[in-house]
Amino acid sequence: MQQKNTLLAPSILSADFTKLAASIEIAEKAGADWLHCDVMDGHFVPNITFGPFIVKAIAGCSNLTIDTHLMISDPDSYIPDFISAGSHQVTVHQETCPHLHRSVQLIKSLGAKAGVSINPGTPVSTLESILPDLDLVLLMSVNPGFGGQKFIPSSLGKVEQLHTMRNNLNPEMIIAVDGGVTVDNAQDLVTAGADALIAGTAFFKAENPEEAAAKIKSASR
Repeated sequence: MQQKNTLLAPSILSADFTKLAASIEIAEKAGADWLHCDVMDGHFVPNITFGPFIVKAIAGCSNLTIDTHLMISDPDSYIPDFISAGSHQVTVHQETCPHLHRSVQLIKSLGAKAGVSINPGTPVSTLESILPDLDLVLLMSVNPGFGGQKFIPSSLGKVEQLHTMRNNLNPEMIIAVDGGVTVDNAQDLVTAGADALIAGTAFFKAENPEEAAAKIKSASR
């Protein structure tokens, strides 16, 4: 597989919502590739964040790829709204989709790229049958629901396992990692097979976001 540059996706959840446009500008100037939007419903995960209206506002402030992560129950009911709001790619959780292929097909039929995410306790092997249909897989390296959590070390092994599966079944698929990503573990994640790193606290709370972004994006394999 052709080597790709490490993609950086700052998580808007960690941005200053009183200065959202300015936070997005910081991400753009730092060389971000995606803007990651964590959507939580207080049901699948123990937190509530925002809906399509905020995603629309974010999309209106930036030309970057809007990467929307639906940590919600019954995502099929909301996928059209988030794509209409400006999401370029939408990721649903395997744990919330009883008909996962149907959810993926819905995303693609509306013109967005389709991703599937799994929690730390969900085996990578559960994705084998859906992998050929995906544009990306988002591996959670913390239990979803809150920003600022510490990275779960066993996630590295899952990245390696998924990387092997990807090479066999869908070489062009992107592997993204979300949760506890820092400048200290970015290289290990990319070496294991990750292509895109979601960074919330490590980027927006950094003393120098541009420097943090440069260190994360410099990771290579």
